[in-house]
Amino acid sequence: MGWLFGWWRVFRPPRSIRPTREGWWFLGATLGLGFAAINTGNNLLYLLLSMLLGTIVVSGILSEQSLRRLWLSRAAPQEIFAGSPAAVGCLLRNRKRLLASYSLTVEVPTAAGAPPRRFFVPKLHAGQQRLFSWEETFPRRGRHRLPAARVTTRFPFGLFLKATRPIFLGEFLVFPAVRPLSPEDVRGLGGSGGEREPRPGRGTDLYNLREYRWGDDPRLIHWKSTAKSGAVMVRELEAEAALQVRLALEEPPGDPDPDRLEADISWAASLAAHLIGQGSQVELAGAGLFVPLGGGSAQLRRILEALALYESPPLHPLPPLMIPSPSSSPPSPLAPSRKMRAEASHLVGHPTLAGGSGRVRGGTRRAEAGLSVREIRIPLGARRAT
Repeated sequence: MGWLFGWWRVFRPPRSIRPTREGWWFLGATLGLGFAAINTGNNLLYLLLSMLLGTIVVSGILSEQSLRRLWLSRAAPQEIFAGSPAAVGCLLRNRKRLLASYSLTVEVPTAAGAPPRRFFVPKLHAGQQRLFSWEETFPRRGRHRLPAARVTTRFPFGLFLKATRPIFLGEFLVFPAVRPLSPEDVRGLGGSGGEREPRPGRGTDLYNLREYRWGDDPRLIHWKSTAKSGAVMVRELEAEAALQVRLALEEPPGDPDPDRLEADISWAASLAAHLIGQGSQVELAGAGLFVPLGGGSAQLRRILEALALYESPPLHPLPPLMIPSPSSSPPSPLAPSRKMRAEASHLVGHPTLAGGSGRVRGGTRRAEAGLSVREIRIPLGARRAT
């Protein structure tokens, strides 16, 4: 059957064509005129019939030329968030070197029962492109695909509607919804600055006093030292180390409610956006995903991509019950195994983290290789959907 499908793809027509209402009348008149010419043998009727048939041939050639070497691709912003309107669209390009295309219509299907979106282009010059956009709201995060679109034309006489095959516009990624944190959540996070570093920077504590240099902020002038020394002195502040935060996603118990899971993913994205916006470095960890520690807009995008593609892990069945043989001695319930001791040592020093509602209740800091990292756990499936 494979070879048969391959031959079908070779001989399958690249266009679909159907007559318009005017075209049906034209075909009916052509057919009637043909019967009349055959019955009467009148040369004038044969001449008129040849003109009508030639019109059909010319219509097919010009409409095919108008649809050849057209390229349709998707156009979407780099960041699309769930629940927020976004301008998406498609880009139509004429890749012919000399000839223009006329009377083009781009049809994009919509929801079931709704008429398709239609965008009309009267003329598209060689090498020219045209952008069509509309507003779309995606309720869920993850990968989304625009419906397959097609390009149609009625050029040149409006007798036939010729259309291309459905063109798939590709898929794009929708990030979780990012919302501003409430004042209660911001207070629970505490300050955005980390420990002071012994170097000048843009902190709040005094590092040194020095003479004024061109470009210094006049608000940092220390007037008492200026009056004593006779030179303009300014305060040099001590730099603050960026706060380093680890967002740990806890696996949901059982089969979580989809709305609650989406609410927790949105909360994690909002928390990461707030911390990175305050200059902190954020790390994301969870079942099946890990984003190393980093900061800036590139790090925020990596975290949003990981959260957009996150899926709840499937439920694993319980392992079969192992019945020990009489010769083997069962392990003592009071003697912890090496794995239990390792897990216990890993859990020592973990901070107080998010509760059932997903709000930060506090946190401590754990030193790893000289770095201060604050960990915030987010239990998935526990936050109430809003």
